[in-house]
Amino acid sequence: MSELDELRRTLPMVGAEPSILDDTRIAHVVAHGHRILSHRTVPGLRVEMEETPDAIIGKLIVEAGAHIAQPIHMCFGLAHPTGVQQIKIDVQILEGAQARVLSHCLFPFAQAAEHRMQAIMEIGPGASLTYTEGHYHGPHGGMLVLPHATIRIGKGARYFSDFSLLSGSVGNLDIDYLVEVEEEGVAELSAKIFAHKTDHITLKEAVMLRGERSRGLIKTRVVLEDQAQAEIIGITEAYAKGARGHVDCMEIVQGQAQASAIPIVRVFHPEAKVTHEAAIGSVDKKELETLMARGLSPEQAVEMIVSGILR
Repeated sequence: MSELDELRRTLPMVGAEPSILDDTRIAHVVAHGHRILSHRTVPGLRVEMEETPDAIIGKLIVEAGAHIAQPIHMCFGLAHPTGVQQIKIDVQILEGAQARVLSHCLFPFAQAAEHRMQAIMEIGPGASLTYTEGHYHGPHGGMLVLPHATIRIGKGARYFSDFSLLSGSVGNLDIDYLVEVEEEGVAELSAKIFAHKTDHITLKEAVMLRGERSRGLIKTRVVLEDQAQAEIIGITEAYAKGARGHVDCMEIVQGQAQASAIPIVRVFHPEAKVTHEAAIGSVDKKELETLMARGLSPEQAVEMIVSGILR
């Protein structure tokens, strides 16, 4: 089976159908390691990708005023137990444009591998970007995954991100996102992670509300079992009149797992407001007993509660 076929076969694990790569209406990029296996663009979208020995370097530009009807699919992964993948990408959503990106990161057999993503995203005035990133990992837990991004949101622009790691054992995951929001801009960051075995999760998300009436939300749901560990840091700073932000973190621990949640909020203007809430605990005993009284086994009841938290 070719590397492209292997990655196609894994797509359903992150909620995508392999047929999207055959649809001429849908733009996509598929990369294995530092090789581009397939790509397609559509009107209003420019995709420039370059292969180098050390990284894939690319630009994704949505032209001013363009509305890309179908999500843009970016499939990055490794189909072998070992290897390194580094992606350096510049995403520009020009003034008034709208786009959705579905990023699929696929590592079904990884045992000792690395995936590094360095992204710079610019969302122009009045533009909108929804960025959904789904990860699938095999059972070995041998990955080092480092997604780092700087996102700049222009006047009246909107940015919505959703990161999910719900299948397989990742190994080490270190996320670091910095978001700068200008006047009347909106940033909403959501993350859902299920960690197993000896997975180690570090998640740092920072939203800087620079402009008047800018808004930000950081929402994180993390479930850990076995000997997994997680450190979650959510930072929101408000610098301007009418800026509003909120940090919401919930972590559920089972077995010998360990978790920490560090919400940091700072306000530098008397008419700005930032709030936060953080909770760490185990599966609710009353919910567990209610589900077991309806015929579920303890394992099934825990799985249902965890699924509800991560939905």
